[in-house]
Amino acid sequence: MTLPRIHSVSKKIFVALLGGFLLLFLLFHATANLLILRHDEGAWYSAFCHFMGTNWVVKIFEVLLLCAIAFHALLTLWLALTNRRARPVRYRQPQRTKTHAGSKLMVWTGILILVCMVMHFTDFYFVKLGWVKGEYQVRTERLQSGRLAGLMQFAEQMNLSPAEMAEELESGVQQYGDSAGLDPQTAAYVEEMRGQLAVLNILQRAYDENLVSGDGQWIRHLTYDERQTLREVLPESDPEPDFYYMARQKFRDSYLVVMYLLFFAVVFLHLRHAFPSMFQTLGLNNYKYCGAVEVLGKVYCWLVTLMFAAVPILVYLGL
Repeated sequence: MTLPRIHSVSKKIFVALLGGFLLLFLLFHATANLLILRHDEGAWYSAFCHFMGTNWVVKIFEVLLLCAIAFHALLTLWLALTNRRARPVRYRQPQRTKTHAGSKLMVWTGILILVCMVMHFTDFYFVKLGWVKGEYQVRTERLQSGRLAGLMQFAEQMNLSPAEMAEELESGVQQYGDSAGLDPQTAAYVEEMRGQLAVLNILQRAYDENLVSGDGQWIRHLTYDERQTLREVLPESDPEPDFYYMARQKFRDSYLVVMYLLFFAVVFLHLRHAFPSMFQTLGLNNYKYCGAVEVLGKVYCWLVTLMFAAVPILVYLGL
């Protein structure tokens, strides 16, 4: 396959621009992750995730972000292969330059980051897409609609608990037995009652196991099967991944914490060269303020890495 002819300088500039975009995103992502450390039962972090998962502007940005990651990786590999082809015979004497290790390992750290991103996506992002099972949550207000809302109001008027209301529904369903021999209208009614019964059982478990958030806005720690039940019976409920609970649970595993810390160390090495390299490629690193760029790069790399690392470490320590 013949690759399209694009000047290497143009490719480097495009890589630098994409890298700058990703640098801004990393800072934003690291800052948002710190919300996990708030001891508010995930209220702030859940609200943030809800906004990020439902806002259409954010969804467009998400697609652009994934494209930026893909193009940044592909163009970087393209440049590395082009440079290797341009000089297939290596220098006889090894180069002795003042560049740090991050520069010489740039391609390899980039590949490791892509591998680690698969782990990270499997833990969180793929749960959002429904490709991997996880823990879920649903807003209580979304359950207060349709026939279920009427049942809950009736239960409240009759001073019945969700469990008692579920028993009433179950006895009503058992009267009909198998819905196969019923007329279509009655069969549909019985199936609807069974669906409402399944939802009431979910609510009962939520109250019994104290899965309702302190502010009463969320029912949390729902299983994948419970999520599917809610989506079938109450499509408007739209259960969301409970990323706060998932992060808190996953980072109690010492093995996973170590894996993520190694991931962040690789990210640090990659960023250590990426930051000044971006300024150099874009012609913004002249002798007047190259020192300031170097200092700013160090501050950025350490700040972002420590912000990312703080979450698994502090969660593991129970803080």
